[in-house]
Amino acid sequence: MKKIVVIPDSFKGTVSSMQFCRIAERAIKKSFPGCEVVSVPVADGGEGSVDAFLESCGGEKVKMSVTGPLGEKTESFFGVLPDGTAVVEMAAAAGLPLVGDRKDPSVTTTYGVGELMRGAIERGAKKLILALGGSATNDGAAGAAAALGAKFFDAGGKEFVPVGGTLKDIKTIDVSGLKKTLSGVEVRAMCDIDNPLCGPTGAAAVFGPQKGAGEDMVKMLDAGLYNLAGVIKKDLGEDVIDLPGAGAAGGMGAGAAAFFGAKLVMGIEAVLDTVGFDKIAADADLVISGEGKIDTQSLRGKVVIGIARRTKKLGVPLIAVVGDVGDGYEEAYSMGVSAVFSINRVAVPFSEARLRSERDLEAALGDIFRFAAAIKKK
Repeated sequence: MKKIVVIPDSFKGTVSSMQFCRIAERAIKKSFPGCEVVSVPVADGGEGSVDAFLESCGGEKVKMSVTGPLGEKTESFFGVLPDGTAVVEMAAAAGLPLVGDRKDPSVTTTYGVGELMRGAIERGAKKLILALGGSATNDGAAGAAAALGAKFFDAGGKEFVPVGGTLKDIKTIDVSGLKKTLSGVEVRAMCDIDNPLCGPTGAAAVFGPQKGAGEDMVKMLDAGLYNLAGVIKKDLGEDVIDLPGAGAAGGMGAGAAAFFGAKLVMGIEAVLDTVGFDKIAADADLVISGEGKIDTQSLRGKVVIGIARRTKKLGVPLIAVVGDVGDGYEEAYSMGVSAVFSINRVAVPFSEARLRSERDLEAALGDIFRFAAAIKKK
């Protein structure tokens, strides 16, 4: 083989996408010493998105101090790609790890995410990629919008910065200042879910519990998001209640669309467009991808399937190397995946498999390329 493209997602909690790329390159070089290996580590919009973009495209990480999810100052960052595009990772300013054991989506804010966006714009960015994922918040991006100049008022006309627990108090929204800040700036929001904003499959019901919300809080948060959507429709003329992806990152999908004019795109599509994947893979002999588990959820547009759709059009085979295989994955073959291999070589529970994931990944990839080399010799 002359050229192989390696473009994996991370295996959550075990192998990062960058580690996967390094392991794959070693395995490839052992069987095909002269092969060109192009590595494109991918993140799905959560923690690690900026690093993955910078690793794939080049650029620099810009550090700045912002407001954390609980209102405390925290050191954060955004990425600037060679073409001037800025990548803002909401997890870097409003992520779950930043709250530790103080999870409470009724009080957490995305204000720091807006500060990162403002910092990128003041640096000259005219295009922002907003990575949605890993949030500790449920404020519908109201905090981020406020940091960029939006004003929220309660029934008494008092201005305030809404959080999850006070979205219900919003009566009017003024985005004139926000529009000035974002004038001439294009925003794309990466999200890998299509949940609506509210209801049983919405932001609060599905993701609230993992952020610390009990049953009563979930109902309160959901009611707040309903109110936010109503005021957005009244004052901004945008209907976000049923927008696919609106429920991403505590409703930040809805807020990004309504406040920032963002186009919501599947995370992998934004990555593939930004790195120029179609051009990179057009002359490849093989593409290797992977993620923690391939199952029916993957078929909705996760990393492997997003890549498979592109390789199918290009006529390039794609092998998926995954941590685990779930029921219903077979449809992946009709979507462009050529073969699926699990690295769980000894069929042990995840608690045990995660401890040996790196060496199991290297062994699985080694077997794949040894076999490919043997076939080539025939």
